[in-house]
This record gives sequence, structure tokens and C-alpha cells, in this order.
Amino acid sequence: MPIYHELGKIPHKRHTVFKKPDGKYYYEELFGTEGFHGMSSLLYHINRPTQVKSIGKAVDVSPKIAVEKNIRAMLLKGFDVKPTDDFLKSRTVLLANSDVHLGLAAPRKSMTDYFYKNADADEMIFVHKGKGVLHTFLGQLPFDYGDYLVIPRGMIYQIEFKSTDNRLLFLESFAPIYTPKRYRNEFGQLLEHSPFCERDIRRPIKLETIDKKGDFTIKTKKQGILHDIVYAYHPFDVIGWDGYNYPYAFSIHDFEPITGRVHQPPPVHQTFETGTFVVCSFCPRLYDYHPHSVPAPYNHSNIDSDEVLYYVDGDFMSRNDIKQGHITLHPKGIPHGPAPGAMERSIGKKETQELAVMVDTFRPLMVTEAAMKIDDGKYYKSWTE
Repeated sequence: MPIYHELGKIPHKRHTVFKKPDGKYYYEELFGTEGFHGMSSLLYHINRPTQVKSIGKAVDVSPKIAVEKNIRAMLLKGFDVKPTDDFLKSRTVLLANSDVHLGLAAPRKSMTDYFYKNADADEMIFVHKGKGVLHTFLGQLPFDYGDYLVIPRGMIYQIEFKSTDNRLLFLESFAPIYTPKRYRNEFGQLLEHSPFCERDIRRPIKLETIDKKGDFTIKTKKQGILHDIVYAYHPFDVIGWDGYNYPYAFSIHDFEPITGRVHQPPPVHQTFETGTFVVCSFCPRLYDYHPHSVPAPYNHSNIDSDEVLYYVDGDFMSRNDIKQGHITLHPKGIPHGPAPGAMERSIGKKETQELAVMVDTFRPLMVTEAAMKIDDGKYYKSWTE
């Protein structure tokens, strides 16, 4: 999200001497993407951020694929993913391709004895249940129900939960996550017709500066392997920073739906994009106001993408027997649309209270072994009268 932000103390000019009160030096670090071309921030550390003391065990956390080439529509009962104390162990990848891993997590406890870094992927965490604070070396981000947390790759973080019943949808994107280009002008500012604006984007606050020597484990994920890397100093020793590359939060409740006289296509719900998939937010809204409009979505073929819907809350008028936490997968190759009777029920309705997150990928998704365990096994037949 290209908004300049700064916290803490920084020198007047980049790449110049920056001294501590005792006359010693702070250490500058460029936290950047796409080499030296993408968005970046400049950080100033009390200690050198390069001091690795040891590299411990490595664990393969690559998703185990059950169905590599899938054409079957599926319904996954997301709340059947069992709660687990540990944040990382609770993360369960359900659908994956070379561009994105999509999964659910139900952690019961905060991260206290380690930090986490994803060295390969931007992360997006949607908070379905729970509240807490995302702690990073760039500051704090409080979060609550309905928040998207966008965490750039390479970010070192801990999550403090203020609840035990936590349900998270997460995406690991191997391409940078941005806001939709068509909603931004050439300077990066969100335009007047965008369904949200910069005022809705919550940036880090309360920079935590911790000058502490010891053994600090940063579990670092790289190429599907989780490494235990021990650093000599606390990673939150940043005294100040500025730039464009940082985590941020956006609430789905701040998304302002675009409506029309007749049914609007899914791109009007788009919230984020990459070069390989898009994320949409389906929010409470008024229905179409043409006197003969059909509010239910028309049948359509996913010719170029797989469609995933994560159901959050409300009444999902286009489906039957859908509950919170369900995930539906509609793979390209077979048309899909409203469940039998849903189109007829929608005629004359004035509004919907549905809340859902949609992910459309441009490459087919593979189904993991974990997903097969929560598949209802019959969803693909649900359009049969």
C-alpha cells in the first residue's frame, strides 16, 4: 500500500551518520522488495541486525497434496479444523498452487517464546474470530473481528491474542499484495470511486524499541522449510523508520459496496490483487434496484480461474445449507451458480447481510490432505434438483 509512514527517530538524510546519545552509531537497514525497485522502508537499529548465533532444526512444512489436478467443486467445513495452542502449528494449508497457499488457523495462545518471519511470501490474515495485537519491528497493529492484516514478506512478528477462540483465514502470496490498480491514480492515491480509501488503512503505531542481548529464536520459513535461527539481540531494537513497506490493517466492515440497477459482477467487490490472484469482500449491501432485477448471481463459467469463497457471517442467499467457516471451491472447467431455488428466492429482496471473502486464482488449485479430511464429499452434486 503506497502511503508514506514514519515512526520513531530518524536522521535528516538517508545513508548518513546517525549517532546514539552516547556517541555510538545506530545501524541502518533497507527493508525492501523486488531488489531495489519495489516498495521499501529504512530502519535504524540499536544493534547490528545481522548477528546470527546459530541455526537449529529445520522442519518441512510444505503442504501435503492429495489431489493435484482437481475438477470437483468442494465444500470444506472450516470450523472442523481443530484448535491448537501454537500459532504456527495451528496453520493448516487447504488449497495451494505455485502462487498462493490458502489455509485456516485456530490458535489458542499468543506467540511468546519465538518470533516468525516468512522469507518467501507476503501474508494476508483475515480475522474471523478473536482480537489482539500484531507486534512487529515496525510497531504494533491492534486487530479485531473482520480485519485483514497484510504482512510483507521478511517481516519479523509476534501475535498477541486477547482471546482463546481465534479463527483465522490466511493466504501466503508469492507475489506482492496490492490494492486494485484501477482504484489508484498514477501517483498511487485511491480514487473517489474506490470502495475504500487511505483513511480506512490502519498503519503501525507504538513503536516498540527493545535493546536486549540474549538468544532470540526467529522461526524463518523459506522454500517450505521452517528454520530455527537464533539471533544475538532482540529483533525489535528499531529506534525509528520511514518508508512505504510495512504491515497494515483494513477492516472488511469499512468496505463500501458498489451497487447498481442490475446485478454487478464480482470485480466490484475486489479489495486486493496480485499478479496471480485477487481477493474480494462480499459485504452487507442493498440489492439491485431495476424493477425486474434478479439479485442472485447469474450462472457463470470460471474459464480462467478457480474460485474460493470463505463464508464469514450472515445469510448467503446464493447457497443452501452454508454455515460460518465453510469454504467452497469452484474449479475452472465446470459452470457454477446459485443453488436450486436461490435465484427464485432472491427476486424482490431488497438487501443482503452476507459477509464473505472470495479468492480467485489464475492457476488451478491443488487440494491438500488436510482439506480432504474436512470435505463434505457431496457439494459438487448440490446443483442437481
